[in-house]
Amino acid sequence: MTTNTTHFGFKQVDSKDKVKLVRGVFDSVADSYDVMNDLMSVGIHRIWKRIAVQLSNVRKDETVLDLAGGTGDLTALFEKRVGKNGQVVLADINAQMLRTGRDRLIDKGLVGNVRYAQVNAECLPFEDNTFDCVCIGFGLRNVTDKDAALRSMYRVLKPGGRLIVLEFSHPTDKITEKVYDFYSFKLLPKIGKFVAKDEDSYRYLAESIRMHPKQDELKNMMVNAGFERCEYYNMTQGIVAIHRGYKI
Repeated sequence: MTTNTTHFGFKQVDSKDKVKLVRGVFDSVADSYDVMNDLMSVGIHRIWKRIAVQLSNVRKDETVLDLAGGTGDLTALFEKRVGKNGQVVLADINAQMLRTGRDRLIDKGLVGNVRYAQVNAECLPFEDNTFDCVCIGFGLRNVTDKDAALRSMYRVLKPGGRLIVLEFSHPTDKITEKVYDFYSFKLLPKIGKFVAKDEDSYRYLAESIRMHPKQDELKNMMVNAGFERCEYYNMTQGIVAIHRGYKI
């Protein structure tokens, strides 16, 4: 009898166990997630997120699904764009991350047009043609079945809707790649140990980035899921990429 396996960082694990293992990582880092994001990227993650929101072309009165929305950075940016008559759904598979994001947004006074949902991206519990935009920021690499998730995102988008995938990706030159590898595998786990008191989770995060599909591969996966006019934008020499596709 064969067992379906997938990667958890560089390890091979039973596919049905990956959700539980990823949940353990983010349960561990939820309270220090924002501080670590600022440290890991020297604050540049805020610029990446603003560019992703700009590329989404979200307008007033539209409806946005912020998948793997975590602590709510992207939701807060989308909320400003959709206005009081629009709506943003902050969604995450991890309850602790979702609670952290909800508390942050409530503290900011964002209570009128933001909803919350604990969901699995592979089987979204929303009706067909619900959202004008689906955005998944730094979350797709943690999904077990990425193809199923992309098909699910396509289904819940309205015709003319946009998918935005903001994700760590693969450097476009050898020098950046070598520096990035040194930082990811030598420095990042130590920063995680010192700040978040969790070296293993940040080692997993570095490994999960390396296992994520390369830019052109992810673009082809989006095409196979039904998206059209697919394109991507490399940022910071390909350390991060933003993919965009449309449901026509």
